[in-house]
Amino acid sequence: MDREKAVKRAEELVAKMTVEEAASQLRYDSPAIERLGIPEYNWWNETLHGVARAGTATSFPQAIGLGATFDQELLGEVGEICGNEGRAKYNEYKAQEDRDIYKGLTFWSPNVNLFRDPRWGRGQETYGEDPVLISRLAVPFIEGLQGDGEYMKTAACAKHFVVHSGPEAVRHQFNAICSDKDLNETYLPAFEACVREAKVESVMGAYNRTNGEPCCGHSYLKDIIRDKWQFEGHIVSDCWAIRDFHENHKVTKTIEESAALALKKGCDLNCGCTYIHLMKAYNQGLVSEKDIRTAAVRLFTTRFILGMFNETEFDGLTYLDVETKENLAVAKRASDESIVLLKNDGILPIDKNRNKVIAVIGPNADSRACLIGNYYGTSSEYITALEGIRSAAGDDMRILYSEGCDLSLTKPDNLSREYHRLAEAKAVMNRSDLVILVIGLNENLEGEEGDEGNQYKSGDKPDLLLPKTQRKLIDTVIASGKPFITVVMAGSALDLSVLNDKSSAVLQAWYPGARGGQSIGDILFGKVNPSGKLPVTFYKDTNDLPDFEDYSMKGRTYRYLETEPLYPFGFGLIYGNIDITSAGFEGEDPKNSGLTVKVDVSNTGDIAASEVIQVYMKADDPNEVKNTRLAAFTRVDLGAGETGSVEIPVSAESFKVVNDAGERVVPEGKVDIYVGFGQPDELTERLTGKKAYSFTV
Repeated sequence: MDREKAVKRAEELVAKMTVEEAASQLRYDSPAIERLGIPEYNWWNETLHGVARAGTATSFPQAIGLGATFDQELLGEVGEICGNEGRAKYNEYKAQEDRDIYKGLTFWSPNVNLFRDPRWGRGQETYGEDPVLISRLAVPFIEGLQGDGEYMKTAACAKHFVVHSGPEAVRHQFNAICSDKDLNETYLPAFEACVREAKVESVMGAYNRTNGEPCCGHSYLKDIIRDKWQFEGHIVSDCWAIRDFHENHKVTKTIEESAALALKKGCDLNCGCTYIHLMKAYNQGLVSEKDIRTAAVRLFTTRFILGMFNETEFDGLTYLDVETKENLAVAKRASDESIVLLKNDGILPIDKNRNKVIAVIGPNADSRACLIGNYYGTSSEYITALEGIRSAAGDDMRILYSEGCDLSLTKPDNLSREYHRLAEAKAVMNRSDLVILVIGLNENLEGEEGDEGNQYKSGDKPDLLLPKTQRKLIDTVIASGKPFITVVMAGSALDLSVLNDKSSAVLQAWYPGARGGQSIGDILFGKVNPSGKLPVTFYKDTNDLPDFEDYSMKGRTYRYLETEPLYPFGFGLIYGNIDITSAGFEGEDPKNSGLTVKVDVSNTGDIAASEVIQVYMKADDPNEVKNTRLAAFTRVDLGAGETGSVEIPVSAESFKVVNDAGERVVPEGKVDIYVGFGQPDELTERLTGKKAYSFTV
């Protein structure tokens, strides 16, 4: 149903409601209006990396892992699967008259916040630290989720608007100070792409204030989202965020004033309980009947576009369409592509002829929790790293296992148990030819403030260090003298300096999905060639990072970094070798009309491989970022000895720089373009042994 028709039907329906009935529909748990044939509806649903919290679903890598794929086509397929499974569940639950939370068609995903600081616990929910990467992945995910049929398959939501990326502990009273330049250069682009390009149906506000105004009652909702970007969908608050207006931000004095501020600024739907008091605000003259009905029309427009009151082309989707063989194949491909090879001295792929006994050690080796990250669904099968390694190794190798230590030590009385675990790890290593150390975090150690499983209330990390228990285990493995490979499962950057020095190989596996252990095993034994790239910078430590509460981009992310990191954004090794043999461009007036980068590539290795070609630029303009910035990227797959050519469009908009007033302007001087398999920096060149092609326009 086109929007114009849906708006008309919504206006006609809302006109039949009393003011009180219309106000009741602005809550996430909207009650039924039986006299008008309107069933109850709960707007809250999640599908960050697979349909979450509603039973069985295909489990994909956590969003940060999807970011590491640098694969736009894949993200479209993931979105399509999430949309199909979400609609299938809706159909089945609706048939059972179950309209509870997590049963609807409005999904509060994706999270397009920028991962500006590695300490942020929720950073795992994002696609990384670069606005171009986030935008290029979010758009196809949203398009896949929403579909392009007569009716919208499911409704996506870009969150959390805006200038939000921790700290979690004080998010309910925090005020993020942001310059016009940083706002328009860093924090807004992904949201703009979601609205303008993907036509996302919903935008969610954040908990914090930005430049003094609470995000769910901010002037930006109207001035930027609706007026500047011409957004036609609805705006929803983060959960219980409007209550913060008077309880924590202290910008209002009463709950009625908070409800009125949010509604009048453009927040149509309240996740929380504050809009229960809208009628009191109405009776006090704080909001008008028009304010209430305008929001209700927007919400029912979405419901009509989704076909909730009609038969749709999606009505035939059932539980038989959930976690299908085809869907699981896409999830496997996503896991394969998400894993980043950070170091390899030649030990990988594992040689079965030289290594007959392998010791798999570490708290994440046989853990299900580290597979899934937060906002997850239920899988019908879980494959841990240990199980994946055992499967890939086959029957001709012996796999020994020891947990080695707790993930983290939270109780002093566990010290004795830790001693005995280390003793077992030593015994296992003594009998092995090779050690695979599987360490990292899980959602209990990093995540959202107040998450049920969090051992620490805030969910943020105090630093980049692994827990002390694991650092002791690492020292024990190093002291054994055995060659070892490290697999890190975490949703963010950690201090891997010691492992970079001592481990023969390092894999960053993120939270790879419920069956992600299979991808880990396949990559370690060479059944799959690693191809992931870092969507975030891996710093050596936090000493040179600005204060966590400082939202200025100075000194943050690869675009403004002032010191050399441990591993750079965009970096990732492969097995074998793919080279760029030539690179150039077509376009007569690139800064005003864009250009097309043309790249010839060759696989000179003896195995098939995938690479990510990355295009960076830097303008000779005082408004340019400190370093280079990503402009475009694409994946290329080549068989052994195969050559190929790719064309990568770079829009005129990509050339623009942002001045201090927040305006996007054509750069004054020349622009250098770089094409390679990572950033055009000395560290990437040193780690990969490859130099980026460059040309000037």
